[in-house]
Amino acid sequence: MKKQNTIIVGLAVLAAVSAAFWLLLVAPGFSGNEINMPRGVTAQSMMNYDLHMMMLWICVVIGILVFSAMFFSIVLHRKSRGYEAAKFTHSTKAEIVWSVIPVLILVGMAIPATTALVHMEINPETEITIKITGFQWRWKYEYLEDDVSFISSLASSSNAARMLDSATDPATVENYLLDVDKRLVLPVDTKIKFLITADDVIHSWWVPALGWKRDAVPGFINEGWTEISETGVYRGQCAELCGKDHGFMPIVLEAKSKSDYQAWLAAMKRQTADQASDEQRLWSLAELMQHGESVYTTQCAACHQADGSGLAPAFPALTGSAVINGPIDEQINVVMNGRAGTAMQAFSNTLSAADIAAALTYTRNAFGQKEDAVVQPQTIARIKNGQLSANL
Repeated sequence: MKKQNTIIVGLAVLAAVSAAFWLLLVAPGFSGNEINMPRGVTAQSMMNYDLHMMMLWICVVIGILVFSAMFFSIVLHRKSRGYEAAKFTHSTKAEIVWSVIPVLILVGMAIPATTALVHMEINPETEITIKITGFQWRWKYEYLEDDVSFISSLASSSNAARMLDSATDPATVENYLLDVDKRLVLPVDTKIKFLITADDVIHSWWVPALGWKRDAVPGFINEGWTEISETGVYRGQCAELCGKDHGFMPIVLEAKSKSDYQAWLAAMKRQTADQASDEQRLWSLAELMQHGESVYTTQCAACHQADGSGLAPAFPALTGSAVINGPIDEQINVVMNGRAGTAMQAFSNTLSAADIAAALTYTRNAFGQKEDAVVQPQTIARIKNGQLSANL
């Protein structure tokens, strides 16, 4: 019997020592956050990490004390040693102690948790304001002080690999489903305010490295702020179940130095000016087809498939479609304003005039349909500005 007791006590001690060794020596050695939450690159994310670690160690200490007492009682006060259970109803002192101590622990945990929440919610004076609008299934970013805006969609490499019967192995695609065609670019060491909303359903903008997420709700603006401390690329995704393509709505944020950010911003302003110029010039059919294929692959192929075959019954085929082969004004109206009662969304606010014109031209001339039909960006621009009706 003594040998059995020795074995039990030895196993308990070995388990306790192993756990202590792992927690104190091995766990801190993980540099890749394999089993822990990421530290992030903002003051808020570091605060969240420190709060998480504090709560973890409080729970570890409580666990060690509780389980040590349990094992001690089980091993040393078992029936085989002749111990008999005590017979009593309650102990007022014990009840006070086990009520007061947890309250004190919870109060001690609540203070830093409240501090973190207050830091997250109260926006300081910021230098840059970014408006973020969620659409099914992409993000629109507007730099309000600089009059720069663009749509960020799933990268074409990921979009092609995730299609039905795709010949591409998703494992070969770098950052599969976590890459976009246009990144949100921000400067480091700069306080930035975010105004987050949605145009159709509820989305949720979430980049773990920032240490927070915000719901994007139609008709309502949520605010958030950040100050990134390190340059780099940080990835996230929509954290709300927003529809069938919810998993294909990633976020890629690139933090640059202030000088690199200013250079990028200047380039974007030139691109915006060039886009305005493009809306006024006449495009050739070849130009529209080339640009239209890119727009279709990024914006339309998710539903209508790369070859225009569609996904019946929700997403009709474009090949042989009455809309595609019918009057152009009907197709313009469907693309710009959507179609009620169907999954077809409106693109008038999410795509530029050049993008819409090119996509219209491409669909009317691709998939074995040859019309030589051309829709010019200036026509779509005039419709958007209210100078021309979609009913041409």
